[in-house]
Amino acid sequence: MMHLRFPGRLFRFSRSCLLLFFMSSCCFLPHARAQDLDKPLQNIDDEVTAFRFASDGRIVYSVRRTLKTKKYDLQHDDIWLLENNGKRRRLLQGDKFNRGNEPFSYAVDAFQWSPNARQILAQLFTTSVVDESGRTQDSIMTLALEDSGKEIHFGKGESTIQDCYNATWLQDNATLIYLTEAVKPRILFSFRYFNIATGPAGPAFEGRTFIDSDRIPGTNAAIAVERDRALSGPPRLQHLELLAQDATEVATLDGYEGGLSVSPSGTRVAYFVDREVLEVRDLTAPDHFVRLRVGLGVFHWAPGETRILLKRAIERKSGDLVWIAIPPLPAQLPGKEIPVLQPTPQPIFHDLTFREFAISPDGRFLGVVLPGKRNLMVFPLPG
Repeated sequence: MMHLRFPGRLFRFSRSCLLLFFMSSCCFLPHARAQDLDKPLQNIDDEVTAFRFASDGRIVYSVRRTLKTKKYDLQHDDIWLLENNGKRRRLLQGDKFNRGNEPFSYAVDAFQWSPNARQILAQLFTTSVVDESGRTQDSIMTLALEDSGKEIHFGKGESTIQDCYNATWLQDNATLIYLTEAVKPRILFSFRYFNIATGPAGPAFEGRTFIDSDRIPGTNAAIAVERDRALSGPPRLQHLELLAQDATEVATLDGYEGGLSVSPSGTRVAYFVDREVLEVRDLTAPDHFVRLRVGLGVFHWAPGETRILLKRAIERKSGDLVWIAIPPLPAQLPGKEIPVLQPTPQPIFHDLTFREFAISPDGRFLGVVLPGKRNLMVFPLPG
C-alpha cells in the first residue's frame, strides 16, 4: 500500500523530502509540561496543522485527517471555525473534498481571512497520483470558503486555484491577488489576480518577478522583494500599489533570506538578510533601519511594534519563544559600515518549545501549537 504524506516547509515556499515527514510523524517530540501551560483560554485537543486569527477574534484551523482506499492511505484535513463563544463548527469535511478522478492527499499549509472576516483562503499542499504506475506530483492549490463553510466558486467555476501561493483578499472582499511560480522550483514568482464574479483576471506587474511579498494591513498595497529573472542583480524592496500596479523602490538589500513581515501599522518592515541577521526598516524613512543578530526563525509583531516574538526555529519545526526588543531605528549613512546589534532574548513559557504560534490582530491573545500531539492552545499574550 502506498502512503501519501506531507513534509514541513522552510519559510513560505521550500520543503524537505517526504521521507522526513514519515519519520517525524512516528517520532513525536516530547510534550510540553502541563503544569507550565495551566488554564489556557481555549484548548483545541486535536492534531492541528494550521490556524489563523480573524480580525474579530475567531480562529479558523485545520485538523489532520486520514482516509483509506484500496490502494492508498490519504490525508484530507478537516477545516474548523472556533467562534468567540467557544463553539466549534466544521467548515470542510476532508473525506468529502475531492477534485477529479485521481486520488490525492492534501494538508492545509496556511489560512488568510478577507478584510470583512467573512471569507477564508486555505492554502493546500497536495500530492496527486498522476499515472497507473503510482507516480506522484506535488503542487500548491488554494481553496476559497465562506465562513459558513460554503465553497466560493470563482466565475461560477472552481473553488480552487492551482499554483497559487500566498493569496490575499483586496479591500473589496471580492478580488484576490496571489503569487504563481515564474522560475521553478519556487525560486521566483509573479503576481496574478482572481475575482469571485469573473474568475481569472490576468497578471499584475507583468514581466516582473519577486521572491516574497507581504500586504500592508488595511490597504490595497504590499511590500515585496523583487529580483530579476536572471538573478543577476541584488534583491530590491518595493512598495506595490496592487490595483494601480505602481511600484516604488524602497531600498536595495544586501541580501534576503526570508521572513518578510510588515508591521500592523504599516510603517515598519522586517526580514532576514541572512541566516543570522534580522533587518528592521522604517518605511516612512527607508534610510532608518537596524540590524539585529537573532538567528533565523519565525516572528510576529507585538502591539506597539517595539518588539517581536521570535520562534527560534524555521517554519514547521519546534523552537522556544522569545521577545526581541527593537531599538530606535537610526539613519544609516551611505558607505559606512552598518553595525549589527545583539539583543538579549527574553523567553516566555520558560524553556518549552512550540511548533506554530500567532498573535491575534488586536494584540491580546497568543495561539500556540504544541509539538507531538499538536493541539492548539490560546493564552493572553504574555508580557
